[in-house]
Amino acid sequence: MVVFESIGGMLESISALGRIEGKRFVANGTRPDGGLVDRLAHTAVFGSSPELKGTARWIVRSVAAALGVKPASIHDLYMAMGRGEAGGFTVPAMNLRVLAYDTARAAFRAARALDAGAMIFEIARSEIGYTEQRPHEYAAMITAAALRERFTGPVFIQGDHVQVNAAKYRGGVREQELDALRGLIIEEIAAGFYNIDIDSSTLVDLDEPTLDGQQEINYRLAAEFTAFCREHQPKGVTISVGGEIGEVGGRNSDVHELHAFMRGYEAALSRRGVRPGLSKISVQTGTEHGGSVGPDGKVRTDVQIDVAALEELSRVARAEYGMAGAVQHGASTLPPDAFDAFPKAGACEIHLATDFQNIVFDHPRFPAALRDEMNAWLREHAAEERKPSDTDAQFLVRTRKKSVGAFKREFWSLDDEVKDAVGRSLEERFSFLMTKLNVAGTALLVGQFVTAPDPVFDREIETLAAAGQITAAERRAEGLSD
Repeated sequence: MVVFESIGGMLESISALGRIEGKRFVANGTRPDGGLVDRLAHTAVFGSSPELKGTARWIVRSVAAALGVKPASIHDLYMAMGRGEAGGFTVPAMNLRVLAYDTARAAFRAARALDAGAMIFEIARSEIGYTEQRPHEYAAMITAAALRERFTGPVFIQGDHVQVNAAKYRGGVREQELDALRGLIIEEIAAGFYNIDIDSSTLVDLDEPTLDGQQEINYRLAAEFTAFCREHQPKGVTISVGGEIGEVGGRNSDVHELHAFMRGYEAALSRRGVRPGLSKISVQTGTEHGGSVGPDGKVRTDVQIDVAALEELSRVARAEYGMAGAVQHGASTLPPDAFDAFPKAGACEIHLATDFQNIVFDHPRFPAALRDEMNAWLREHAAEERKPSDTDAQFLVRTRKKSVGAFKREFWSLDDEVKDAVGRSLEERFSFLMTKLNVAGTALLVGQFVTAPDPVFDREIETLAAAGQITAAERRAEGLSD
């Protein structure tokens, strides 16, 4: 791993790419070679000081923007889907927990080959903690990967599961919990996350006798946080905001719940005088995050998704509320023949995470010694998550995501041959998913409906973010889903 050791050396290496004007780096459109991008990406994560990290991120994002790689909101494309002017595809929203830079490179290679533009890179509130990837770092890695693979066009980065911790909300620290979410949203928007998924579905109370009563706290907070996003979105950007009516892994959603949530949500938003509202709605149709792990440590693929419910929820979301459709979570571990169903059902978005992580961990080139070290770490540091019925294999596979942050440097330091082999496997998987989800050829459609304003990146803000001073949001989010 080669990082820049000084600001002077870094600035000298990029002198041909532009000039510094105050807090801004004004790129001239010259494309850096791959080795330089790699070095900047590594410095953005492992630089020896916040200034080195922040400056590397500032350079990467400024150079990329000059070459057409700009953070964007998918809102207008989703509104076109709601009007029936676009559709027939399901946008993959991809959580990159491990080797984010290399994994994103594989995704962009697949996208370029397929001329795909409708895709989202996301990270959940919980993942930010255990992967040790704050929003500014994550955004810089996605941007660096696009730059490295010569991808051009809007890049959609999303705050997945900006989720209310029910125990904290109901446990006497309600305002602190809501303040933590507000801080996270501010941090994400500052980093270029122009797509935010609000998840207050954890507060749905199924003991209430009416659907409105069950959804009341959920839709009220969703409206409050939508207004907060609108208040803080940059000029020229309409953040794509998503809501959720049923907690993933719980009871399957139905149209009656959708109506109860949306009617309450729209009334609450109207009282605030805020428009527009949601661009999509997340539902539960039979999956769970991480998949179901069997005693042998294998992820089960015999999950039954209620496709009819997904189709009906998507239809109603479009026809009656103008949204793009319903969002499917927890789907990356489904069998290969399941993915054709989502575009046919009209699902507008599908969230994919665990399978990409598993491709890395289970790859035949992944070092056995490192896997053993990670497993030993899990047995010591994640023991409280072991269920009484868990076999050792079951426990290790189910919890191994929690080791990502602790072994972050080891992942990044893998031999190039190993990372190249893993990257090829990831690229093959991304190509398969993009093809099955019908997003091949959507770059033109994205260009038709999405306008990404010219961003201005501030070196001081990037440095403050690298120092952990951009937000008061909690560093870790325990008990949250991803």
